[in-house]
Amino acid sequence: MFSLPSPLHPLIVHMPMALTILIPLFAIGALVAIRRQARVPLAWGMTIAMLALLLVSGWVALQTGETEEDKVERFVNEDAVEEHEEAGTQFVYAAGAVLLLSGVGLIRGRTGAAARVVVTLATIGLVGMGYNVGHSGGGLVYGGGAAQAYSAPASGAVSIEDEDD
Repeated sequence: MFSLPSPLHPLIVHMPMALTILIPLFAIGALVAIRRQARVPLAWGMTIAMLALLLVSGWVALQTGETEEDKVERFVNEDAVEEHEEAGTQFVYAAGAVLLLSGVGLIRGRTGAAARVVVTLATIGLVGMGYNVGHSGGGLVYGGGAAQAYSAPASGAVSIEDEDD
């Protein structure tokens, strides 16, 4: 029988973070390909698809984070958790806005060309936002003690140190 890992949030968050790094490269590649006469829907469509995947995976990361929040807040500063959640929410909203604007990049002519350049620059901005989200999350785990929520012995459990006494 298949079961989901617990906690799920740390597993999920790697997808939007990886996409955040890759999307600007694909957007730049699409700009170069279009300049070399590639068909816009095909070349730019990959960027749009990746932005859609970023939005969905970011939303899933937010949802799994909400699920884990109460358990983690027993071990870390609640303000730090809220800061991480707010950064994640802003990131997802920004990714959605960039996705919407990316559709304008399918229009022919100067309007579409300008939209593709703006979206490409915006994807670079998403890297900075994604860094802030990942940095605050990493701070919770590695500096703030969030991992203790999953590594602390259950009540009544005997630790190795207790056995020596």
